[in-house]
Amino acid sequence: MLQIDLLGDEGIVVLTPRGALESGDFERLSGVVDPYIAANGALKGLMVNAASFPGWDGIGGLIAHVKFVMGHHRQVERVAVVSDSEFLKLAPHVAKHFVAAEIRQFPAGDRAGAMGWLKGAVPAQP
Repeated sequence: MLQIDLLGDEGIVVLTPRGALESGDFERLSGVVDPYIAANGALKGLMVNAASFPGWDGIGGLIAHVKFVMGHHRQVERVAVVSDSEFLKLAPHVAKHFVAAEIRQFPAGDRAGAMGWLKGAVPAQP
């Protein structure tokens, strides 16, 4: 299950996995962010807050995840990955070749730093 928190005033969505990711998680996520994007043009940021990577419940979850990313990456300015997971630490390096959003990884527990960066208060790393 994926906890989805839209901070509408900030234009930021916070995603916190609570178990293996399912295809329905990405349908719910689209249902939350699509109306916001339609009204505002884009999301300022998206935070993935996961101490560890929970994986997907099967191929359907993986495919839904990829479809969501490919369908939305141009409407998200920045993505902050807050995690100590080795898999998620590598994700920004791989994803930067496929998505338009600026991506940065933060250590688990540095949610405040990630939020500051998403809001633009903290400059991007070189």
